[in-house]
Amino acid sequence: MQEAPLFTDDTIVFGLLMLTLGFIFYTESLKTGFWPKFYKIVPGLFMAYMLPAVLTTLGLIAPEWETTSESGEVLKHSTNLYYVASRYLLPAALVLMTLSIDLKAVFNLGWKALVMFLTGTLGIVIGGPIAILLVSMFSPETVGGVGPDAVWRGLSTLAGSWIGGGANQTAMLEIYGYNQSEYGKMVFVDIVVANIWMAIILIGIGRSKIIDKWLKADNSAIEALKDKVTTFAKSVKRNPSLTDIMIIVAIAFGTVSFAHIGANNLAPFFKSVVRGIESPTLRNTFTFLDSQFFWMISIATLVAILLSFTKAKNYEGAGASKFGSVFIYILVASIGMKIDLGSIFDNPGLIAVGLIWMSIHAILLIIIAKIIKAPYFFLAVGSQANVGGAASAPIVASAFHPSLATVGVLLAVFGYAIGTIAAIGCTILMELAAVS
Repeated sequence: MQEAPLFTDDTIVFGLLMLTLGFIFYTESLKTGFWPKFYKIVPGLFMAYMLPAVLTTLGLIAPEWETTSESGEVLKHSTNLYYVASRYLLPAALVLMTLSIDLKAVFNLGWKALVMFLTGTLGIVIGGPIAILLVSMFSPETVGGVGPDAVWRGLSTLAGSWIGGGANQTAMLEIYGYNQSEYGKMVFVDIVVANIWMAIILIGIGRSKIIDKWLKADNSAIEALKDKVTTFAKSVKRNPSLTDIMIIVAIAFGTVSFAHIGANNLAPFFKSVVRGIESPTLRNTFTFLDSQFFWMISIATLVAILLSFTKAKNYEGAGASKFGSVFIYILVASIGMKIDLGSIFDNPGLIAVGLIWMSIHAILLIIIAKIIKAPYFFLAVGSQANVGGAASAPIVASAFHPSLATVGVLLAVFGYAIGTIAAIGCTILMELAAVS
């Protein structure tokens, strides 16, 4: 938690983020000079992620901060921008990007997408214990501790987060009873390491053709899906009227409203159902079902897929996916502002554990992608469906093409389903590694 930034009003912070995005898009549109060369190396989406992080690092904005009242009481504050972007704009973006999807073509992407997702899961499962073993060789105190303070218990929450999501992370905290006063350190490692890895993936998107060539990947199915959606968009393309725009907004946020209604009712229902399961292991495996975020994303995506079989898909011709892309970029900027680049060095020991862990995840993905000749798209989305979940997997997928956002969501939902049980397996191995 840091001191109050220069700007604490969400209205001002949002304006700064929009100015940042406007600067990126303007410079990316230039055809001569420095910027075309720059964006050949650094993707615009990465800049949309990194510039807000720079603003946070400089102390201009912050996701969270503390102040002291006149009575000496420490007050905690936070911005609501990420919450709004992830709960309202993300599902709206998924709806608008899925309207024109060809579900059959998505399934035609084949088995490699699932293999890369499961490879990412395996990388997290074995990465944790290997990281503990390696770090214990030169800094045993970093991965030591006994009882509730044992570091492996805290790292179990990272396993839950990096395979499933927030609900799985909370389940692991409850299962292994890590000291909650120390839990903030693990959340910090989660944010820093996951964001560094996402930044690397975004840079790779700008070089995806080179990477695919090195992997000898066959991405014909991906290109076929992109071409099919692009051809359809051209066939229904028109200059959008105000009526078109208002209907697009109605479809997007009407679905978001329906998704929230469903989530607000299903999450409490399943919470009582899950709590009624006698087996502790089985009970915690299905904890994700009481997550409102899980149900919100799932319902929004399902409704969007159903709408893709109706005339609503024709609104792609009026720019539906472009509006969705605007929402995605706002989400990316709000995620970027969550990381303070200077804080990476605040807890070097645990950060080292996280970086080694994530490196093993990445190396395994690269090896398997090379063996099965999987495109970089499957590597990137398979990884983020694990590490980032439903909040970031669609971002990475849509960076390749808006029509591919649904692939990220489907894999991320699968991650929620297996997150807790896979994280338990990882934690058992981490406990053995810590004891040895």
